[in-house]
Amino acid sequence: MKFKNPPVNSLSLELLTEFVISLEKLENDKTFRGVILSSDCPGVFSAGLDLTEMCGRNPAHYAEYWKAVQELWLRLYLSNLVLIAAISGACPAGGCLISLTCDYRVLADNPKCLIGLNETLLGIIAPFWFRDTLVNTIGHRAAERALQLGLLFPPAEALQVGMVDQVVPEDQVQSTALSVMAQWMAIPDHARQLTKNMMRKPTVDRLLKQRDADIQNFVSFISRDSIQKSLQMYLEKLKQKKG
Repeated sequence: MKFKNPPVNSLSLELLTEFVISLEKLENDKTFRGVILSSDCPGVFSAGLDLTEMCGRNPAHYAEYWKAVQELWLRLYLSNLVLIAAISGACPAGGCLISLTCDYRVLADNPKCLIGLNETLLGIIAPFWFRDTLVNTIGHRAAERALQLGLLFPPAEALQVGMVDQVVPEDQVQSTALSVMAQWMAIPDHARQLTKNMMRKPTVDRLLKQRDADIQNFVSFISRDSIQKSLQMYLEKLKQKKG
């Protein structure tokens, strides 16, 4: 599956919805056992959440958007499919979250391929289930430092901290992802799926228990004047960059 929402594959409400529908189709068709996630936009895997969905809209829209973000994470994190992220571009914030839900991550060895949950740099905070996903991947101390500082790791550091599983030359990302997929496919599906579920279900249950409260927290946080102002300033900055 390739993300195609130019220029930077922002996770708009439309993209989130389409993504979940496509994933569901693949999961319901038993001829598919694994999916490689990659990008159709050069230089970027996904820039993450679409700030225009979180800025200058009404609370009902924020709630709908956040529910769609939750839904995508829930679907990806417990997917029965083998999911491999083939990352050939920048992978911040929500893009990083998508990659962390995968079973394996291959990153291109290019200094522009930065990866991390950098929410604090925008004055917003990664919710607890983003944190849990990161802690499950790189451990508590490394996650604590990365989250507070909003770190974006270059490839060698991402590999060292365990944020990705392999760093390869850019032209080998897809072929490496395919050979890793073959390795995972060699394991009987049933046993692998049950093991994945055993490892990940407690993390998913934490969100399911307080899903509505998490939506309300997001809506009240994002609706604050100070947060809206800083998001607007950031969007203006991005516009100027494009200009």
